Amino acid sequence: MKCDVLILAGLWNSGPEHWQSQWQGRYPQWTKAEHRDWNCPERDEWVAELDAAIGACKGAPILVAHSLGCMLVAHWARSASPLKVAGAFLVAPSDVEAASYPVPVNGFAPIPLDPLPFPSVVLASGDDPFVAPARAASFASSWGSRLVHIGDAGHVNADSGHGAWLEGERLLQAFCDEIGHRTQ
Repeated sequence: MKCDVLILAGLWNSGPEHWQSQWQGRYPQWTKAEHRDWNCPERDEWVAELDAAIGACKGAPILVAHSLGCMLVAHWARSASPLKVAGAFLVAPSDVEAASYPVPVNGFAPIPLDPLPFPSVVLASGDDPFVAPARAASFASSWGSRLVHIGDAGHVNADSGHGAWLEGERLLQAFCDEIGHRTQ
């Protein structure tokens, strides 16, 4: 299997109207990492599932994460897996340490704030209900990620009007070009 892009959904998965699902529909060769319990994910289990999904890729993939999927990437990076990824495109990272986080954090807190050992970009909205702009900037800085402000875009999901999200696709392509990774 060739796997240039590995999609990591967040809490509750990405429904058919979500940009991640739409992108995968347009690029069926991209893979989505599956998870056993999208409603109440447990960190160690999900990190192991991500590691297996990365291991199933032919080469080092670009991780395209949304929401809690961004925290999954940070925890996987800390897991000392010998597997490699080419980079991470982290959209609307959820702040699992915020009092407003909607479910039990199941091991996702505290949030790892170590530099990621691969290129990364954090895309943050000015009015995301799951992360304050300053907190998203703090994640990006700690992780060594480039921060891209995408305006007031809510949680960058179907509910906030980001179905196909063509601008996000353009930003992903620019990131891939920047790090010299070819997607199919």
